[in-house]
Amino acid sequence: MPKVGPKLRELRTRRGLGTRELAARSGVSHSAISLIERDRMSPSVDTLGAILGALGLTLSAFFEDLESAIPPRIFYAAGELTEIGRADRVSYRLVGMDYPNRRMLLLSEHYAPGAATDNPIAHNAEEAGIVTRGAIEVTVGDQSRILREGDGYYFDSRQPHLFRNVADGVSTIVSAVTPPTY
Repeated sequence: MPKVGPKLRELRTRRGLGTRELAARSGVSHSAISLIERDRMSPSVDTLGAILGALGLTLSAFFEDLESAIPPRIFYAAGELTEIGRADRVSYRLVGMDYPNRRMLLLSEHYAPGAATDNPIAHNAEEAGIVTRGAIEVTVGDQSRILREGDGYYFDSRQPHLFRNVADGVSTIVSAVTPPTY
């Protein structure tokens, strides 16, 4: 992961601000700002957003030119995919979790029989996917359809959506989300 601390410190000092003044402007404690700048604490998205807002920047502008020191990997074995769901219900295995400056989210999704996403969710992105096994009921807003092997979907993720396995066995989807939300 790229280190944000030195870049934050440079932005703050270039604007002639001390950590206490930045703390007052952002609502983030000066000790937290100091820890973040020394890369001893990773800020949450909300905290980083508050600090950047006080510096007159957006998150996207901040990360636009920040490069990672980690060389990108190209290939991932099945066992190297990062589980970000629940393997026993709805498993989301992420391809490229460690890929620097990732601009998309690629998932291998596995739904146990009868499993569903807990509640309709919405987030600022676009999603697309293809059912590769079984049958999944996809609900987006007030529209719902059962998709079977080979069927696909593409929608604006700001609409509430949920997925439910309606097959007797495990159902799988390969999906992509951009920008990445994980």
